[in-house]
Amino acid sequence: MILKKWEELPAELRTDAVRPYYDSLKKKQFSLVCKRLFDIVASATMLLILLPVFLLLAIAIKLDSPGPVFYRQVRVTRYGKQFRIFKFRSMVAN
Repeated sequence: MILKKWEELPAELRTDAVRPYYDSLKKKQFSLVCKRLFDIVASATMLLILLPVFLLLAIAIKLDSPGPVFYRQVRVTRYGKQFRIFKFRSMVAN
């Protein structure tokens, strides 16, 4: 996790109330990087373990109704950064 510089934060976050939390995170940057690495390794492991369940779910969705297995959407973060999500489709297409 790369912490933005104080000056690069949006103006509404650069307040006296936020500054102590920012300074606390700045001191913990190494542990935040370690946590991020753990999160990536743990989620990759869980993805491999759950892969058979995901395959069965994808087959069930495909047999149940026509259309794609996944629902895709572009979402926007608080800071305006866009990212794409993929979810198993739970409703009929269209």
